[in-house]
Amino acid sequence: MSAYIIEGGHPLDGSVRIHGAKNSVLPILAACLLAPGECVIHNCPELSDVAASLDILRHLGCRAERQGDAVVVDASAPTGWDVPDALMREMRSSVIFLGAILGRMGRAELCAPGGCELGPRPIDLHLGAIRGLGGRITEDGGGLRAEGALRGADLVLSLPSVGATENAMLAAVCAAGTTTITNAAREPEIVDLQGFLRAIGAKVHGAGSSVITVEGGVPLHGGSYAVMGDRIVAATYLAAAASAGGTVEVTGVDYRHLSTVSAVLREAGCDVQSGAESIRLRRDGPLQGVRPVRTAPYPGFPTDAQAPLMAALTRGKGCTVFVENIFESRYRHVDELSRMGADIRVEGRVAVVYGVPRLHGAQVRATDLRGGAALAVAALGAEGRSELTGVHHIDRGYQSLEGDLRRLGAEIRRI
Repeated sequence: MSAYIIEGGHPLDGSVRIHGAKNSVLPILAACLLAPGECVIHNCPELSDVAASLDILRHLGCRAERQGDAVVVDASAPTGWDVPDALMREMRSSVIFLGAILGRMGRAELCAPGGCELGPRPIDLHLGAIRGLGGRITEDGGGLRAEGALRGADLVLSLPSVGATENAMLAAVCAAGTTTITNAAREPEIVDLQGFLRAIGAKVHGAGSSVITVEGGVPLHGGSYAVMGDRIVAATYLAAAASAGGTVEVTGVDYRHLSTVSAVLREAGCDVQSGAESIRLRRDGPLQGVRPVRTAPYPGFPTDAQAPLMAALTRGKGCTVFVENIFESRYRHVDELSRMGADIRVEGRVAVVYGVPRLHGAQVRATDLRGGAALAVAALGAEGRSELTGVHHIDRGYQSLEGDLRRLGAEIRRI
């Protein structure tokens, strides 16, 4: 089992280019199954979740291989319609293959997905969307089967779920007629999926708004597409600079996708400057507590950035209140931060962070992806040596976190 050894107290300095977005590339890889030809996905990060997606595509009879920073998928003749339990357990996002497999193959069999334990994340909205398009779904013993010819429909999501929106889009591309998805998620990653679907010939409009229209049944073909930069990775590195001090520039991301994160960091006392595809943060004074941070669907504050920002603000003068509105169990990093000297009180969905003068190095353990990144952020600003275990969780969403941080001057190594 791998671990990070981090010597805190070293300010960061330099520039880092942000790799492709995990939350974009996973549904895009699922969408490759829809194209009867070769798809080339550029700026595709080397993550364990990406590797799991490629394994699923290979199991389904596709050719899937990496070529540098690109991945090539040929779904000319898929042969499978099931995803076995071992592959489903690799990542929560594996459920995104449901709509694509059913749409392309006419039937699908999946087991319950795995991934980070962040509390209940029911897939009822996913199943409701598929049923709304005419899919017949039966659930049995932790698995589900879907079959039936899909037809366009008016879908109304009770919540703007990102995954349900993506699954509905993928299935609707294969449905006969027009589908309208109302109360759709508005995240930039949804816009990225639309961009790829258009690149392979699909007619999809409205991504980025609350209403998406899909004209289904259009002939598709192979294509090439470059994935957007990962805004959560960028937010993590900005939080790392806020924690450790110094000046860091992240490039390859749209600053508008990080406006809520940048606003909080400015309020905390950081100097944040944005360019067309870059954000520069300087922190040379003490951090301050900020007004309550409430996670919300885009364009609100992203739940995935909550933990790294909390880690930085453990040393903010005063107190900061976090309200987690997306997941029920997204404070699992709090106990580990407390081992480093943080003063955080949790009650339900609310966490109150009382700033302390300093953190100290400690042995800590990552239990989920973003919580693990948060512990690395805290360790960079702590005094002394920290050992962070459970970094396989971090590998799900960060391509060589330690390498990027070392290039910025951090004392971090993997053992």
